[in-house]
Amino acid sequence: MNILIADDDPMQRELLAGFLEKQGHRVLAAADGEEALTLFRRECVQLALLDHRMPGLDGDQVLARMKAGNPLIRAIMITAYGAVETAVNVMKLGADDFLEKPVDLMALRQKIQQIELDLAVAEDVAGVTAALESGPLPLEIIGSSPAMQDTLSLVRRVADSPWSVLIQGETGTGKDLIARLIHLLGPTPTAPFVEVNCAAIPENLFESELFGHEKGAFTGADRNHRGRFEQATGGTLFLDEVGELPLALQSKLLRALQEQRISRVGGEHDIAVNARVVAATNRDLQAMAKSGAFREDLYFRLNVLDITVPPLRQRRADIPALIDHFVTRYARRPMQFAPETLDLLVRYQYPGNVRELKHIIQRSLTLARGTRLQPADLPDEVRQAEGTEPGPLQERLDGLERDLLIAALNQTDWVQTRAADVLGISERVLRYKMGKFGIRRPEG
Repeated sequence: MNILIADDDPMQRELLAGFLEKQGHRVLAAADGEEALTLFRRECVQLALLDHRMPGLDGDQVLARMKAGNPLIRAIMITAYGAVETAVNVMKLGADDFLEKPVDLMALRQKIQQIELDLAVAEDVAGVTAALESGPLPLEIIGSSPAMQDTLSLVRRVADSPWSVLIQGETGTGKDLIARLIHLLGPTPTAPFVEVNCAAIPENLFESELFGHEKGAFTGADRNHRGRFEQATGGTLFLDEVGELPLALQSKLLRALQEQRISRVGGEHDIAVNARVVAATNRDLQAMAKSGAFREDLYFRLNVLDITVPPLRQRRADIPALIDHFVTRYARRPMQFAPETLDLLVRYQYPGNVRELKHIIQRSLTLARGTRLQPADLPDEVRQAEGTEPGPLQERLDGLERDLLIAALNQTDWVQTRAADVLGISERVLRYKMGKFGIRRPEG
């Protein structure tokens, strides 16, 4: 990473530069704000370490000009004046964090490592977005929340490998979409993507469906049949609900995975297959393996790479965008949401996750009497969930902050500059928080 240090203290610059260079970073050093801006315009800088108090341009002014030139620049403010007001001000300006002098080098290293991780995740997600826009399998993946961004970053890294992937997550989280995304981002996106629902195929037909059969193998087998493994050759075989696979068939699946060969029912010869296997389950396969309900060796064969899809309650920031998506898809007439309605939808726990949200929107749009969706139009379980037990502390704090933002906006008739003044924050920070919590002005 290219890191720019701006500090008028030569000893501080030397100390930080030496430490960061030993960490493998390329360091640029400036003795004041003007020199820092000159280096910033000339070089590609990912992170700026800015002294808050410098002669001429101070750290706040330097950061503001850097952000104007490149909004993606990351920054850590270094200050000897560690008052709460100072910390709040530098965060308002767009700094990622701040450190007090004398700088704790280990704390600085941890903050830089987190910024590097954030940048890597953003790069991975940008690659996923580009692939979705140009790929042969158009998918709609909505996920700007940190939990989904981390998941998409992991998908990006997993997709290029040839190893088996186990996707775990609660019912309705979109495990099938993640499986298709892995295929799309892989080396053979135009090859077959073959799905098998292990819970939907009767046990007596499963072997024939998976491995195929020869003509005359059983009553009704009037022709040769290529099973799903053969159909997926060169592409991806997706085993959905793999936790429902009967024990008697697990050994046959394990053999196929180990040897890359199958035998059709009634066949006399083995057939070589070459398909990447992606499996998904809402069951705890590790616990099932320990109890003997699932073969342990098959579990380890499937779980070479692991992706856990977060439940909707852990990615609430995505709920407004998901609502917009479902309204666009299913509304038969223009529809608005009362603020109270949106608030109830964001707070609900969603045991059925994204699938449940989709069904709630479908039902509410169908039964709504007007063009403005009111709380009364929502299902009973959503309206009655208002009094449920509070979630973790961060969720409660987020809910309180969101309520304060909405109250200030309502108080000022949604004039953002005035609302920001009421809250004591900048308009830019207000807009960021409105995006974070999915706050939008009610139409009409």
